[in-house]
Amino acid sequence: ALGAIALGTTNVQAQTATASVTKVDINLASVISIDGGAAPFGLVEFNYPTTASYQAIQTKDVPNSLIVSSTGVFDVKVRAEGANFSNGNDDIAINVLTIRPVIGGTTTMNGTPTDVVLATTDEPLMTGNAIGIAQVLDLQYEITAANATSLLFGKPVGNYTQNVTYTATVQ
Repeated sequence: ALGAIALGTTNVQAQTATASVTKVDINLASVISIDGGAAPFGLVEFNYPTTASYQAIQTKDVPNSLIVSSTGVFDVKVRAEGANFSNGNDDIAINVLTIRPVIGGTTTMNGTPTDVVLATTDEPLMTGNAIGIAQVLDLQYEITAANATSLLFGKPVGNYTQNVTYTATVQ
């Protein structure tokens, strides 16, 4: 630079050097997760304290029932872990209960909803849901008046329970 100034030249050339990176890897995996239990302690409870309660439809809405994240298009299925709601030696058939996906509310899943009469086999509840993070599904549980009067009325008094399992699967 001093020589350039002494000779009257004002152009100074910048010098650069580069280094090449040989490889950068981004490794992706197929991922799916499902979180449940928006109901208090995972409990959905139906009560039948009066004759009138058996003669009316009962529904229980559970917002934010399931939250699924998936890197692929996915389905949500539901099944009971046993053939009956049980109270000791007394049983009520699981088909007394219908589970329904709720469209609207806090639901952000965009698949095809199907009402499911509870069974011991995996039944499709929401199919063809798009790829996404933390997609929400609200659920409604229902016992019709017809089921209450034919399947519940006259059963021994007590608390009948059954576990319900939800599964998210990439298509």
